[in-house]
Amino acid sequence: MPSLRLGLFGGTFDPPHFGHLVVAQDVAERLSLDGLLFLVAGLPPHKRGEVLSPPSLRVEMARAAVAGNPLFNVSEVELDREGPTYTVDTLRHFRVVHPDAELFFLLGADQLAEFHEWQEPEGIAALVTLVVVGRDGVGPDQLPPVALGSGGELNFISLDVTRVDISSSEVRARVREGLSIEYLVPEEVRRIIETHRLYRSIS
Repeated sequence: MPSLRLGLFGGTFDPPHFGHLVVAQDVAERLSLDGLLFLVAGLPPHKRGEVLSPPSLRVEMARAAVAGNPLFNVSEVELDREGPTYTVDTLRHFRVVHPDAELFFLLGADQLAEFHEWQEPEGIAALVTLVVVGRDGVGPDQLPPVALGSGGELNFISLDVTRVDISSSEVRARVREGLSIEYLVPEEVRRIIETHRLYRSIS
């Protein structure tokens, strides 16, 4: 029986937007995944000091964004841990839950350059297959080799995915400025943002 092929896509998703969804769909199709989990981040170490929307609302928005796609689901596993949440701990959790699965972890091309600074990068690489997707104008053919502490180089799959130049920070900025975010986020996500008055300037 073929093993489960499961994609893992981490992020704060504050808010999730069509760029996230297009990348996830491309990767799921290109790698013939059986499913893809959006891992809503708890307290990412690299974002300490930043103000994030409440976890419950980020989960609500993520669930709204993936609703209707049978391949997609949302995980709250990082929100169940206190303190900074490290990717390596999250991936160890999924390796225990799915011991025989092929796990694929999505990584933006811009994140690859900083990967050696992550907590236990070699541990991450041993747990999953890293899938690096083009982002911010950086394509797979422009990716530099990444050296690991052991002296070897990081192995990863690079995929050229459909680029939709949307960022969560751009969406938040547009809300603060009173501009429309229609066509940038799913309609239900937009409604949640409006209902809870997220990202508005505090006057």
